[in-house]
Amino acid sequence: MYQIKTFNKISQLGLDELDPALFTVGEDIEQPDGILLRSYKLHDYVFPKNLRAIARAGAGVNNIPVDRCTEAGIVVFNSPGANSNAVKELGICALLLASRDIIGGSRWVWDQYAAGEDVAAVVEKGKSAFTGPELTGKSLGVIGLGAVGGKLASLATKLGMTVYGYDPYLSVEYALDLSRSVHRVFDMETIFKTCDYITLHLPLMDSTRGTLDEKAFAMMKQGVRVLNLARGELVDDDAMLAALESGKVARYVTDFPNNKIMTGKNVVAIPHLGASTPESEDNCAQMAAEELRDYLLYGNIRNSVNMPTVEMTPTTDARVCVFHRNIPNMLASITNLLSAEHINVETMLNKSRKDIAYTILDINTPMSEKVYEELKAVDGIIRVRRVQF
Repeated sequence: MYQIKTFNKISQLGLDELDPALFTVGEDIEQPDGILLRSYKLHDYVFPKNLRAIARAGAGVNNIPVDRCTEAGIVVFNSPGANSNAVKELGICALLLASRDIIGGSRWVWDQYAAGEDVAAVVEKGKSAFTGPELTGKSLGVIGLGAVGGKLASLATKLGMTVYGYDPYLSVEYALDLSRSVHRVFDMETIFKTCDYITLHLPLMDSTRGTLDEKAFAMMKQGVRVLNLARGELVDDDAMLAALESGKVARYVTDFPNNKIMTGKNVVAIPHLGASTPESEDNCAQMAAEELRDYLLYGNIRNSVNMPTVEMTPTTDARVCVFHRNIPNMLASITNLLSAEHINVETMLNKSRKDIAYTILDINTPMSEKVYEELKAVDGIIRVRRVQF
């Protein structure tokens, strides 16, 4: 029986993926084998000895200490693409909010009503203060053409926009889904200098933090409109405030508001609604639970942010899963030890990710406690799991 601890309210459709005959799930689990969460921050969490995997029902994993997990041999999963439709739809809304002062206009109407004015009479006189450009015929630059950015780019072409997309790491899967009308460019400078609208769809990493900074804004067209539905830190707040003040940026729509950016003019602040739909929460929870289940039951890894993708159909009744340093002679050290103990490896699969490697071995007989301890003691091995089918 595997113990699964939840830190947030998880969709029931996700929890239904965990068979109660095999998994005990709840918030009060003290020694979990796995963790299922959404946005709860784990950076100060002390990992229990049994913890083997953490599954995030969402794409971002900034709330999880990924490096610490890697060193402990704990797999961190996310659910890429599960919320992409929800964020794509918010992106269309953000394009419209960036164009027309819909929020300001609506607030003004309520103010007229509260002041006792005849609303039907005053709106015709006051509406000119809230006009804005149409999307048709304008250019949109999409930085990041993954699950969300690619969908938004393709949809924007149907709105009559000329769309430019930048993504040096575009996968074959997302490239095949991308509309042929999207013009791929190979540097962000082209987008900065060309586009009337710019939208960010990047993961937050050291290399992407502050992607839109003072230098980037200097290259942009006067009156550009910027959307950020990815991560707040992708934009340098001080540089954005200066760009808003000067009119370089006509409007900034962000799903990640903070006290600093709220001091700027023409900021449209959305309370992190990107994935806040029932359908998205269901999809993310189901994907995360499936990943956690398949890893705990079979040792398979899919959609991990810190470990290689390794999936193998069982060929025997016993399996050994080994996390180890990606250094020479590790596989020989593992198989030689098993051979010395008269354990035959029927099937083996090994993959690496940077400095870490993961090896699955289907063996002809269950591994004894003695061999298990010997294998754990091999220099370069981080963690060993035994799985019995």
